[in-house]
Parts: sequence; structure tokens; C-alpha cells
Amino acid sequence: MQPVRASGCIRFDWASRSEGSAVKNIGLTDFQRREIEALPNADEYIVHGLLDPSISISGRYMFMELLDKARKELAQLQFPTNEGLLEERRGRQEVVMQSPLSVGLSAGKWCSYAAAPDLPGDQREEDGGSLIFSSDPLEDAMEIAGRPVVELELSVDKPQAMIAVRLSDVGPAGKATGVTYGLLNLTHRDGDAEPSPLEPHKRYRVRVALNGIAQHFPAGNVVRVSIATSYWPVAWAPPEPVNLTVYPSQSALILPIRDPRPEDDDLRPFEEPVVGESAGIIHTAKGEHNWVLHKDLAENRSTLTVTYDKGSFLIPETGTEFSRYPREWYSFREDDFASVRGETQTRWALQRDQEWDVEVETFTILTCTETTFHVHAQLDAYEGDHRIYSRNWEKTLPRDHL
Repeated sequence: MQPVRASGCIRFDWASRSEGSAVKNIGLTDFQRREIEALPNADEYIVHGLLDPSISISGRYMFMELLDKARKELAQLQFPTNEGLLEERRGRQEVVMQSPLSVGLSAGKWCSYAAAPDLPGDQREEDGGSLIFSSDPLEDAMEIAGRPVVELELSVDKPQAMIAVRLSDVGPAGKATGVTYGLLNLTHRDGDAEPSPLEPHKRYRVRVALNGIAQHFPAGNVVRVSIATSYWPVAWAPPEPVNLTVYPSQSALILPIRDPRPEDDDLRPFEEPVVGESAGIIHTAKGEHNWVLHKDLAENRSTLTVTYDKGSFLIPETGTEFSRYPREWYSFREDDFASVRGETQTRWALQRDQEWDVEVETFTILTCTETTFHVHAQLDAYEGDHRIYSRNWEKTLPRDHL
């Protein structure tokens, strides 16, 4: 079993108010997970490609007031760096690294909706191609809720570069559970409105806001920050390899500390979910949901294949059968940043008895050079066995600070 990224769910709570009174207790009821590990890939844990909702996840609910000034102040507390997180390499004024294109293959999907194969695995493999900074084991448990921020002083040797920053919870056995991450295209360091190239070897200060998260770090665990110069296929790779220099003494991790509060134990219980009447859908063909990584050692090419075949469904009321079959391929050759390639194929079909049978199939390929993106797209529509429409597109676009 491999650790997976912990995530949370929320409920937005409106407080009632009378005329002339102030609004109080407007906020979110947030679920904060403890360290979790991926479930075995067995059918009994998966329902239609998703985690079985009956499975218990360790954690607790807490109330987050949107107007909570105290919490905003806590969010500004900086994780100690003089002897901790960003000083693992004591005595070194700067650290230089360059990530291989393989960093990101264990990242999971950008938005997985808890679909089991989409979740990230043990982050140690990703850490092998990253610059990591680890705290000492925590003396006491620590809880966060919000958006962690990593402040870095850095320089690069190319005008175009990106960084991927991950926060992990490392258990006593060394397994690293991905907690959250953030990406920054460094040409957008001053905002998205006017990106500008980097001056090689010039030092910059940047802030990377990670995705919002609520997480419990147990006592004895280690907090880890990992920094990479690519994160494929979550983000398109830079035009060429980049050497990144980080200056640890001028860098920091800022965590939104959120200590437990008495009111967390007295939350309004969730009501029973409201569910519409079932349409009595019948599954006529089993789907497939999987991620498969193939590494060709002779060609030095890695290909990640993502299959999310939903199978076929029959709606008895109308006699309509529906099927959807998407597949994705993400590939690259080792250290060849111009070899990065993304492909998607999707097939949708609708059928009703013997009188109606239609299908649409799309196929898209995205490739690049150091200066351009190239898009090829194809659309085919069928009625029965006859193709009734077909169209192809070819488009070349400048990379424009990407």
C-alpha cells in the first residue's frame, strides 16, 4: 500500500441574522484528514471507479469562520528555518539541482474526484528528482488549514523556467504522503498580466501558494518541502532543461496553523443527503479505470496511459444505451524536453433499440518545439456503420512564456 494525498470536503454555513444585527459564524465546516494510505486495488473497495463511500477515512470536522481574524494572524506564522525545515543542508549557502522529466508521473490527476487510480502514490520516487528540505521529527502534533506558502530566493540559468513545490507528511517508516502542491511559471513571477523572461543567474524572490488543505501531522512525523523544475504531465515541461539554484537561508515555509478549538466538538451535524429518485440505470458493460506506466529502456521513452472507460449504461425508461471511452497518453524521451507529447482519444456512443445508433470520436495530439506548440485534432461522427462527418485541424502556436 502506498500513501496518497489527503484532501478534504467542506460545507458552507450561513448564520441566521435579525434586522440590525451583525453577521456571525459564517464559514465552512471542513473535514481534516489524518495521514492516510491508498487502499488495495481490489474490486470490493471500488464502486464504479470511485472509492466505496462506506469506507471510513480517519479525520475530524472543524468550523472555519470566514471572518476569523485570529486565524488570519496565525496563517502568517513562519515555520522555523534556522534549525529546521529549510536548513537541512546546514552550512551551504546555495543548492543547485535539475529535475528529470519523470518527476510528476506519480503526481496523480489534477482533479481526481477520489477516483482511486488518479490519486498520487508514495512521494519518495518523486523526491528522488527533487530538491528536498525536511524538518526534524515533530515533537507535538501539528494541524494546518488553508493555503501553505513557500517563499524562495532562487536563480536559474535559462530565460524560461517553472517550479513545482510539494508539501508532504513523512511517516516514521519513510513513506511520504503528498499533502498539497503548487506550481509557478517563473516568467509569471510578478503576475499573469505581463509575463517576462528571466535574466539567467539573477536572484529573484518568489512566493508559491500551494493548494488549500486541512491536514493533521502526527507527532514524530516529518514535514517535507520538495522542489522540482518540471512536473509532467500535470504541467507542460519548459522548453529545455533548467538548473535551479535555491538559497535556503533566504527561503521559508509559511504554514496556516490552525490549532484544535473547543467549538470543533460541538458542530451542527450534517443532515441526511437529499438524493433524487433512481432512474434504475443498468450497467450493460463493465468499464476500466487505470493508469499504466510503460518505460522502454531501449528507446529511453516513458509513456503513461490513462484509461477511464465508463463502460455502457442502459436507461430502461427510454431504452437508451450510453457508452463513453476516453484514453490519454503522456510520453517523453529522457532529457529531451522537445519530445514531450500528449494525446487524448474519446468515444461517445448513444443507441436506442435498433432505430438509433450514433457515435462521435475525437483524437487530439499536442507536441512542441523549443519555440512552438503544435496541435492536431480530428473529429469523426458515425450513424450506424457509416461515417457522416469528419474534420481535421492543424494549428501551430508560439509558446509565449510557456
